Amino acid sequence: MDPPSTMSPSRPSDSLSGFPEHVDRPTALITQLGLLDRLLTPAILLCMIIGVIIGEYTPNVQHAFSTATFHNVSAPIAIGLIVMMWPILTKVQYETLPKLFSSSRIWIQIGFSFILNWIIGPLVMLGVAWATLPDLPSYRAGVIMVGLARCIAMVMIWNQLAKGDADYCAILVVFNSLLQIVLYSPYALLFINILGGQAKDKGINLAYGDVAISVLIYLGIPLVVGVITRYSVLVLTGPAFFHERFLPVFSPLALLGLLYTIIVMFAYQGHHILHNLGPVFRVFVPMILYFIIMWSSTFTLVYYLSRRDKGKKGNWGYEMAVVQSFTAGSNNFELAIAVAIAIYGVGSEQALAATIGPLVEVPVLLALTWVALLLGRRLNWDSQESINELESEKSPQLV
Repeated sequence: MDPPSTMSPSRPSDSLSGFPEHVDRPTALITQLGLLDRLLTPAILLCMIIGVIIGEYTPNVQHAFSTATFHNVSAPIAIGLIVMMWPILTKVQYETLPKLFSSSRIWIQIGFSFILNWIIGPLVMLGVAWATLPDLPSYRAGVIMVGLARCIAMVMIWNQLAKGDADYCAILVVFNSLLQIVLYSPYALLFINILGGQAKDKGINLAYGDVAISVLIYLGIPLVVGVITRYSVLVLTGPAFFHERFLPVFSPLALLGLLYTIIVMFAYQGHHILHNLGPVFRVFVPMILYFIIMWSSTFTLVYYLSRRDKGKKGNWGYEMAVVQSFTAGSNNFELAIAVAIAIYGVGSEQALAATIGPLVEVPVLLALTWVALLLGRRLNWDSQESINELESEKSPQLV
């Protein structure tokens, strides 16, 4: 949950044929993660257990969290959801937007990412959700909502660990952040009501207005506050203070918001979970399949394009394989959780399914990071000359 903001593009000596031997050891990657990122999965699991215990043995806990509401969501939960998104959107490098117009090569990468993230990705999640949860429409809807939310935070961690191109990754994060505000609402209606087969079920179909308002609240408010926070601190204190002192203190708020939300969700659902363990564990299957399918197919495709352009001034190579595969193979589970809670309620099966997302995504993509490093050193990628040309064309390091 804490993507470093001072990432620098990987140098040729750090990538490709220059990979250090220790990347063969998965434990080497874990040591590169920050403490909070390393503890994310066990912390989520622990909060789930705590929430279930509270929900099962504490009477009237649901009523206590529902005394005040904000757009059909209890006020304590609404605050937690907004806090969860605020630091993430503060760390997005909005200053990369001018680069969108600086090179045709950037537009090629943006177009490639758009096809993967906004056409192929949602369809793949829809397919695996139908294939694995045909008899569980509510859980299926929650899984689909995760597939519609494109990653804007954790991808920066995986990109740095796998030695991807930091500048291109930042551009795609900004691009997907803006598209989510525009596309998430109509996509939710299309993929859940129509393609998800739920238009006839009044209990779980979506209304456009409800989704749009939820996106504006739980993505729009943190986005505006995040932009104001980012540039206010940068102007008042400078880049060094912002990256080295402010973000390390401010970033954990996102994790605290997520863990707090998970505890409350599972407190609402404690009794239901204990008596429906089978469906809950079945939600793991489509998400694991999705991460593996999207990541491996994208990585393989970029490798093919790199080999096709070998010796030329191409757009591809290991660095772009990392950027595109991790962007396509991960999701903004925070937004999916927020919208699912706002639309269906904190005690819904849809919200529960969305919450499984981070529990699955973190360990799976950490393993895929190790796979990427291994393949980057062992496969025959684009020529070293092309990599140097790519580096020489990059603009100076972004703030």
